[in-house]
Amino acid sequence: MKHLGRLILIFCLALSVPLAYFVRHTYRSLAQEEAAQLRFFAETLFDEMERELALLVRQEEERAVDEYNYFYQPAETPVRSPLSRPPAAPYILGYFQNNPDGSFQTPLAERGKTVGSEFDSLIGQLQAVNRIFNQKRSAADVFEVQPMIPPPQPGPPREETAGFADRYLRTAKSKVQKEYLGREQKRTEEITVGQALNLAQQDTAVLQEKTEAGKFESRAGTPPASAPSVPLSDRRARQSTSIDDWTDGSAMTPEVQQEAAEILSSAPSPPSEPGRLQAEIDPMQSVFIDEDRILVFRRIALGNQIFRQGLVLRTDAFLNHLAEAHFRSQPLARFTHLGLRSLHDGRTAASVKAGTPAPSSKFTLDHVFPRPFSFLRARLTCQEIPESAGRQTLNIMIAVLAGIMLLGFFAIHRSAATVAELSERRSKFVSSVTHELKTPLTNIRMYIEMLEQGIAATPEREQEYFRILGAESGRLSRLINNILEFSKLEKKQLHFNWATGDFEEVIREVRMIMEGALAKAGFQLRVVREEIPPVRYDREMMIQVLVNLIENSMKFGKAADAREITIRIGAEGKWALIGVSDRGPGIPRKSLKKIFDDFYRVENALVRATQGTGIGLAFVKKVITAMDGKVSAENNEGTGCTVKLFLPLSP
Repeated sequence: MKHLGRLILIFCLALSVPLAYFVRHTYRSLAQEEAAQLRFFAETLFDEMERELALLVRQEEERAVDEYNYFYQPAETPVRSPLSRPPAAPYILGYFQNNPDGSFQTPLAERGKTVGSEFDSLIGQLQAVNRIFNQKRSAADVFEVQPMIPPPQPGPPREETAGFADRYLRTAKSKVQKEYLGREQKRTEEITVGQALNLAQQDTAVLQEKTEAGKFESRAGTPPASAPSVPLSDRRARQSTSIDDWTDGSAMTPEVQQEAAEILSSAPSPPSEPGRLQAEIDPMQSVFIDEDRILVFRRIALGNQIFRQGLVLRTDAFLNHLAEAHFRSQPLARFTHLGLRSLHDGRTAASVKAGTPAPSSKFTLDHVFPRPFSFLRARLTCQEIPESAGRQTLNIMIAVLAGIMLLGFFAIHRSAATVAELSERRSKFVSSVTHELKTPLTNIRMYIEMLEQGIAATPEREQEYFRILGAESGRLSRLINNILEFSKLEKKQLHFNWATGDFEEVIREVRMIMEGALAKAGFQLRVVREEIPPVRYDREMMIQVLVNLIENSMKFGKAADAREITIRIGAEGKWALIGVSDRGPGIPRKSLKKIFDDFYRVENALVRATQGTGIGLAFVKKVITAMDGKVSAENNEGTGCTVKLFLPLSP
């Protein structure tokens, strides 16, 4: 049995090692997939932010060149610019245009008219931005090219394992960081002469000074009603007049439009059709005005003049808007932390944090936004990566598999132990049967020899010897019958002779069989009966069952103070009950259910000193069970135990 236990242990270890490797590898793969899933959602979050920024850039790129005036000319008739009202977005301070000479104009103010007090503060802030911008531009012309911020220093190399998507999709191209959110290259756009004049307009006073009385007069952004004809020689004499002096071309005569075209002849390329000009427009750029404001603008080259048009962002409000619009309301915010910051000269100018703090993060993803928002950095961290649904399923399956394996090993061990124990009991049974058969045979042989030699001198002594011979031969016969019938019961070959009764004749026969043995051992047999309905049973088998129980009580009750055996017959519900009680030492509690097993004997000093085959109670159980009954054993309140036989009452 010990050898078998070692083999089971070795088999268990041999099976557990590859299983443990498989489980470890599976958990590792799950952790990688969970991190890849979180990375996917984080990149999607940043893509959504980039999409909004790209939409903002595209919207600014698609604006007409003269849209930064109070009136602009999208068609033949000028209309009010959509930028002439305060921005709806709280993170946009306002829009303005920086002219080649550094002057300032904004679509919030209509030239020649008093500005409403509601816009005074806003226009004052925009003028201050324009002054700072002029100072920066005069110090160094670094704003013609988008300032590049050094990328973050790479950390220690980390082993990257391909995620689920990377094994089926080639995502190398999609992972390349964009350089621009809008157009990357300079473009040339055809504009009308009227748009050019709107773009390059000067103060109304300058225009009136450069025009003669009765010729052409206009207010900035306000279309004049008519334009008197001016001699061509006079106009050519004033070719040095800048195109900035004209405010609108919609009401000009053909001659004036011709002169404007001549003045704008220094454009990069000639117009593709009469009445149209070409302007060079650079990609959108950004520059820090101060830590609280950033100017996002474009350069427009018209001839040899450069205009800068753009919007001013409030840095804190802009970062808060991105966090609020794309992160704070997302389920992702419950277990991740987002940090947005703007970098100016290599240091953090403004920052916004949202989500769940992660002091020691297991996941970190940094993102640099493309130009013109390359000043913007984002970092998403997570302290505990959420577990996927597959992990819970795997945990359940591993627990179930482990339970099944343990139960299987336990069942194998118990089965092997049972087989080994049964084999050992069979071996003891053979030894016990040999002894049990040998004892009566020896007694019979001894008394026969004594009779042959005439040792019994009197007839009374001879009768006693004959009585002993009869008892020993009966004992031998019962033992042999028990063994044979036990074998038939195991093979289910025993046939019953059914009868119906109340056990009266069975008790009478048992008294007759056991009278001599009981008297010789000094035991008293008491029978307590109650009236019961008829019961269906086999008479001979019931006699053997009761004789076995009485002999068992006699065998283990020799040392009892009161040598008494009681048979009680009664009814309990739908069952007829026969109980056999003694005053012996009783049965250990742990053995009460095992005593009916084949060849089982209780391990104690009393049992070891008492001979027996170990099939008596097993035979009782098999017989009663074959008659549709059941058996049980329990210790009495005082001393001794009671074996109960239950047989179904006849209908």
